[in-house]
Amino acid sequence: MTDHALLSRLDLNLLVALDALLTEKSVTRAAERLHLSQPALSSSLGRLRTHFGDQILARRGNTYELTPFALRLTEHTTTALEAARRVFESQATWSPEESTREFSIYGSDYGFVTLGTVVSRLAAERSPGVRFRFMLHNPVIVEDAATRLRSADGMVIPHGPVSDLPFLDLWHDDWLAVVSEDNAEVGEALTMENMSSLPWVMTYQSRSAFTSAARQVQQLGVEPRIEVVLESFLSVGHFVSGTNRIGLVQSALAPHMLRIGGIRVVPLPFDATPLTNALWWHPSHTRDPEHAWMRGLFEEAGRIVEANAHVVA
Repeated sequence: MTDHALLSRLDLNLLVALDALLTEKSVTRAAERLHLSQPALSSSLGRLRTHFGDQILARRGNTYELTPFALRLTEHTTTALEAARRVFESQATWSPEESTREFSIYGSDYGFVTLGTVVSRLAAERSPGVRFRFMLHNPVIVEDAATRLRSADGMVIPHGPVSDLPFLDLWHDDWLAVVSEDNAEVGEALTMENMSSLPWVMTYQSRSAFTSAARQVQQLGVEPRIEVVLESFLSVGHFVSGTNRIGLVQSALAPHMLRIGGIRVVPLPFDATPLTNALWWHPSHTRDPEHAWMRGLFEEAGRIVEANAHVVA
């Protein structure tokens, strides 16, 4: 049977039912979620079992569990349902002023606090019905960016971890060190000796999620003594305050971090490679006029962030 013949026999409602069943792991709860009767959803489950040749939900005592096959389907189902939603939400003519579209963007708290706030403000001024969903990425998501971005509108992340996807450069940034306000071992600037002797708070220490400045520290022959690893940039100051630890922070984030109190930012003892922050997306979105409008917002917001990136107050 050809792919087209197979698809012509499928009912899109079964995809909705499958997603609810995989999420709720219960026919009763899935039926309530979809506002259907339990017999109606049981009928859909029967059709799904026949189609896949698998039980999907298997009884274990008084409860039901997803079968191993159903577990494998979970992520694919969510992606497929999101892709279908996007197809049927598309409009031949689109007006930003009248749109109620939701754009979903992966990124870090650094990207959201600096760029995301500006993007959302610009959108609210011009298209009050448009909504943004900012979702924190993690190493697993970054490693699978090409797949994840099929069902999301973009990812804000510096050059390095992601490649082979369309991108738009947004703004450049530099690195500073952050230390406790009462850290007497660090003067007006960090020294190479400080880097070797003092403990560190690091962010995203994995193969695919890392910071260029942390890599440079190691390239300079310093093996940092890491006491804390965070998947957050805004939290660095909290883990530095009141300790003798060192952290790394982007210049644009420094004013936000200083507001927590008890910390100070100081220059690094080496010329850190500047960050080039970019918006990345899947090629399938490139010709979408709504997505192009969104990219224009990000480009404008990037210019605004860059203009203020080196103001530390």
